[in-house]
Amino acid sequence: MIDVSPSLALLVLVGVMVGCGTVLVLERSLSRIVIGASLITYGVNVMVLMAGGRAGGPPIIGQTEVADMADPLPQAMVLTAIVIGLALTAFMLTMAYRTWQLNGNDEVQDDREDRRIALAAARDAVAERVTDDSGATLDEQAAIVFDETEDMPAIDVPDVKPERDQPPRGGPQ
Repeated sequence: MIDVSPSLALLVLVGVMVGCGTVLVLERSLSRIVIGASLITYGVNVMVLMAGGRAGGPPIIGQTEVADMADPLPQAMVLTAIVIGLALTAFMLTMAYRTWQLNGNDEVQDDREDRRIALAAARDAVAERVTDDSGATLDEQAAIVFDETEDMPAIDVPDVKPERDQPPRGGPQ
């Protein structure tokens, strides 16, 4: 039987990688966010491999006893996670590079509306919202049942039958 008790060193490694990755993801720089997401991915991959138990023989019937075989499922899941993590890292690096090209840095900026709401909340001046963007009260909006298909104009589709003697459109004439 394969021993499934985890190694203390691997548990500490998973904790450190996920913890450092979480701290980096909360930063404002996109390059640190990329590194943090990669650390979290690698930490979770190590954790999934730990869940598979200690190494065993190859999972091939006839070569190894069934009780001594390694579980191939965690290995397959980690291999898939590595591919997905690589694609995610490439996408985020592309975004960080494009942001650096446009702005000269890779720092994520605050949204003006978020900043206004945060300042109003700090002053305790956030009023309860009673109207939506159209000016109608929320109670009036809740009472109206809106069918999006009612205002659509009727489309008159002519019944056209193709003639066989004419050449196709865009072709030689």
